Amino acid sequence: MPDSDSLTLTKMPTHVNSAEAMQPNQTGFTAHFWGVRGSVPTPGSDTVRYGGNTACVEVIVGNTRLIFDGGTGLRVLGKQLLHQKSNIDAHLFFTHAHWDRIQGFPFFLPAFVPGNSFHIYGSPAPNGASIKQCLTDQMLRPNFFTPLQKMQASMQFHNIHAGSVVPLEEGLTIETIALNRHTSALGFRINWQGRALVYATDTEPHNRELDQNLLYLAQDADLLIYDGTYADNAYHDLNGKASIAWETGLNLVKETAIKELILFHHNPAHDDDFLDHMEMEIRQHFGNVRLAREGMSLQLA
Repeated sequence: MPDSDSLTLTKMPTHVNSAEAMQPNQTGFTAHFWGVRGSVPTPGSDTVRYGGNTACVEVIVGNTRLIFDGGTGLRVLGKQLLHQKSNIDAHLFFTHAHWDRIQGFPFFLPAFVPGNSFHIYGSPAPNGASIKQCLTDQMLRPNFFTPLQKMQASMQFHNIHAGSVVPLEEGLTIETIALNRHTSALGFRINWQGRALVYATDTEPHNRELDQNLLYLAQDADLLIYDGTYADNAYHDLNGKASIAWETGLNLVKETAIKELILFHHNPAHDDDFLDHMEMEIRQHFGNVRLAREGMSLQLA
């Protein structure tokens, strides 16, 4: 169970396009991609089709709003949420505290609005810092001009660890596993009414052996959101070693009966044309795989 620290589908997933924040309903299970890039934002004419904002995925499950990671895509989501007439209540899960996961948080406008409420979850960083401390530190001078304490929404921080199970509304649970010992990154599985969505990113695989934790987490999932950033050539050139993330993702599909694979967390060196070619190549091996694009929504029926 998380520790709290007070700061007061019968069908395959279907594709939906929307520029607006989703609204909770009693029967829905939908994921919306607000930021799909890794490492650093990449605005420009060569990233228009896939987008340049860093990681942020919104998931609406029944009456509950979940947000995974707070990269610059969180700022865009926040702008849309401000159009809601009712107060905003959401659960924000951080995989880890790299900048591409937290850099949108200081610009998340709903957090500055009284009456809104956020539960924030994360595991300790490699240096022992809690998610609350990591978010607080990046908003201190000289890095930022407005401290976290100026945010007027109600915020409760929860320290979670690999192996934690977070129960939310009735029948909705979030399971966690360890993905990357170098970053303390967590993977998440959302379980609800017999459906499951897995968010596993920053896995950094360097061999063909499947992570047993990830095999457990992804078993029989309807949708797996998985790393695309380490695709062959660009990653090999930057780091001096080959990596096979999308091939590993296909192996996961084969081993765990995953219904659909979405590759996410795109390398900043990969422009739209590269990603188009990559998607075409991968789909020759497995048809139910796509690359994440900003604005893309997937509904688990």
